[in-house]
Parts: sequence; C-alpha cells; structure tokens
Amino acid sequence: MGIKKIVITGGPGSGKSTLISALAKRGYACREEISRSITIKAKKEGIAQLFLTQPLLFSNLLLKGRLKQYTDAHLLNKEVVFLDRGLPDILAYMDYIGESYPSHYIEVCQAHVYDNVFMLKPWEAIYTTDTERYEGFDQALEIHDCLINTYQKHQYPLIDVPFDTVENRVDFILKSLNL
Repeated sequence: MGIKKIVITGGPGSGKSTLISALAKRGYACREEISRSITIKAKKEGIAQLFLTQPLLFSNLLLKGRLKQYTDAHLLNKEVVFLDRGLPDILAYMDYIGESYPSHYIEVCQAHVYDNVFMLKPWEAIYTTDTERYEGFDQALEIHDCLINTYQKHQYPLIDVPFDTVENRVDFILKSLNL
C-alpha cells in the first residue's frame, strides 16, 4: 500500500496552514498551500490578483502544482503526507466565482484520490485578510460551502475539525487517523 494522502481543507481563515505547520513540527510530512506563492509571483509581474483577473490561468498553475504534490508524495518515503488543500479545491473555487473550466480538471480529480479529507470551517475569531487573502468572512463561508459541495460530489466522506486550540485540533486529526 502506498503513502496515505490526507487533505486539510476549508474556507479561508480556518487555520489550515497553522495545522500543517504544527503537523510538520511533530515530524509529519506536509505540503504547504501553493496558491500564495503563485499570487506573490504574479504580483511581482504586476498582476494584483491573478485569480480574479485570469482565473483559468491561475487554476492551471494550481492544478499543475497540486498534481505534482500528489504524485511526488511517494518520494517522501513516509506512511502519510498532509496536504494544505487538494485538487478538488480548484473546482470549488471556480464554481464559487461562476467560472467554467475544462473537463480534464474533473478527470484529474477523479484519477487522483485522497485517503482522507479534513474540513475546517472559517473561524471568525482567527480570521484576517492580507495581501493574498482578499475575501471577507462572509465570502470565506460561501467558499467553504462550495468546498463541501465539491468534495461530496467526488464522494469524499468529510471529517469536520472542531474549533479548538492548535494542539487539540492536531490531536483530533491524528486520533481520527489512528496515528
């Protein structure tokens, strides 16, 4: 059996990146969200919000990067790898803005299946915007709903991570996976 690929997803401002960082500190193999690096690179090229101005180009870059994270997971030589967002997130965001996308996006999602998906709801108490996160809290909740719908369409049972301390949330995830 290959490496287990575990997605941690949810709307913006839900604590995903913080949990990925905490899991990495505990010695687990983790892959960070790549959309920030794509956004930062685009800003250096003079494009303030690539996702908003060229959503398909942005999504193509995300698809390529997340697919690489998925396929390279076996190179880590670990039992499990945690990923900050998965391939279906791309579909959910495109659905959120009402943008169409090529059918091969769906085919890639169907061909590259994750073992578990942990869903984190946006948390108003920790929510902040910054130069890469432009959505308001209400938008974050709408995106979260799109993520739930997309992952359910792809037959994923979702594990809701409760609001709690970082340590308790990490413990919840590890206990759910019997790690």
